[in-house]
Parts: sequence; structure tokens; C-alpha cells
Amino acid sequence: MSFTVCNILGVPINNVNLNEAIGLVLLYLEKNEKKIIFTPNPEFIINAINDREFMEILNKSDLNIADGIGVVIGARMLGYNIRERVPGFDLVQGVFSKIKNTDKTVYFLGASEETITTAKEMMEKKYKGIKIVGTHNGYFKDEEGNIIIEKINELNPDLLLVGLGSPRQEKWIYNNKDKLNVKVMIGVGGSFDVMSGNVKRAPKIFIKLNLEWFYRLITQPTRFKRMLKLPLFIIEVLKYKIKGGKNEGNIKE
Repeated sequence: MSFTVCNILGVPINNVNLNEAIGLVLLYLEKNEKKIIFTPNPEFIINAINDREFMEILNKSDLNIADGIGVVIGARMLGYNIRERVPGFDLVQGVFSKIKNTDKTVYFLGASEETITTAKEMMEKKYKGIKIVGTHNGYFKDEEGNIIIEKINELNPDLLLVGLGSPRQEKWIYNNKDKLNVKVMIGVGGSFDVMSGNVKRAPKIFIKLNLEWFYRLITQPTRFKRMLKLPLFIIEVLKYKIKGGKNEGNIKE
């Protein structure tokens, strides 16, 4: 399976729709290889511009989906035709719906102990037959990392979801991928909060109109500072375009 890769201010974004992304994850789960998947949004890209390590990690992933309408808009400003936004939460839910009642297993890492436990219970109720073999909260020190990795490897999950916030989760996944006996690792940000019911997903009309970011802003005013990254991202795209920069897409197998 091949797909176009769009270079957005140095961050590669794969031009896939939701169904294609789900299909790729399912394909990865059948292989005996380690695959890492990230979900860049405008905040990711702005942070990566100012964090060389983060930028390098995003360039070494196996799949980067456009999780943010700002990324889609920025890509189109640069001449790419990214077809749609692919929310990381929707990707995970789509994969769950496909692997329930199969032998594929999942591990949750991140959020608080109460949230991660509730998220597991809620997903097991929603997707009857899903095999979530373990969880661990995200409040651990760096020196505890190897102990957590040992616990994960003992359970040998096929899919590891890591919700430690960005860029911590991406750096943790990349720096530990060789130690983990896991086929697919995905950075899921605050998805466990949504899975647990602590944070409500935007109504369908907001999602359909690509205004989920606005719903989050009015329901979580504390996100205001983070939302400022969106106009900064658009400004960076405009500056790049004015300078005559042209990103060249390439094909990744």
C-alpha cells in the first residue's frame, strides 16, 4: 500500500483518509515489525519547529495523520490536497471496532489511575470482545520507565496506546520502541479522557463543520494558550509560501 507524504514545515503528513488509516493499522498488526504512529496538529508542528529532537522523531514515524483541521488548511495553502482530517481518537475507535472478538490485544499507558481504569472499562463495554490486557497511569518518573516496559512486555500486547501529552509521548515511544515487544504504538494525547467520559467529544455538527477546536475552546477555556498555536502555524505557513518555498510530496510504501 502506497500513499503520498506531504511535507508541512518540515513535518511529514501522510495523505490518508480515516478508513485508509484504519486499514494501515490493521495491516501493521498482522506484521512482525514495530510501527509507530503519531497524530500531528498545528501545535505539534509549531513545537517541532522549536524542538529539533521532536522534529526528528516526527520524521522517523511510520505514519503521521493530520489530526487538526489547521493541518489540512495549511497543507492546502502549500498546494497539497489532503482530503480530510483524521482525528487520532477516531482512528483508535475504528481500530477497536475491527479487532474486537479477535486475538489482538491492547495496552493503555497514560492519564491518571482513575481515568485509565475507567477508560478500559468503558471501551470493554462499548466494544464487546476487545482484549485490553493492561493499563498503567502516566504519572511516572523517567527512572521507572524500564519497570513499566517490563510489565508491558510480560503481557505482550499487539497495540500500545500512549497518552502522555505531546511531545512527551512521542519521545517516550521513539526512545523505547526497541525495548518494547509491541507491533504498533500510537501517541493518543488526551484520548483516554474522552474514552473515560471525563471529557465530552464535540457534538457531531461541530465535527462535521471542522469546528471541534472551537467546541473545545468554549468548553475548556484553559486551552486558550494552546489554541494560540493555530494562528502561529498559519502565519508560519504564509511566511514559507511568501518566500517561495515549495514542498515536494513523495511516496512512502
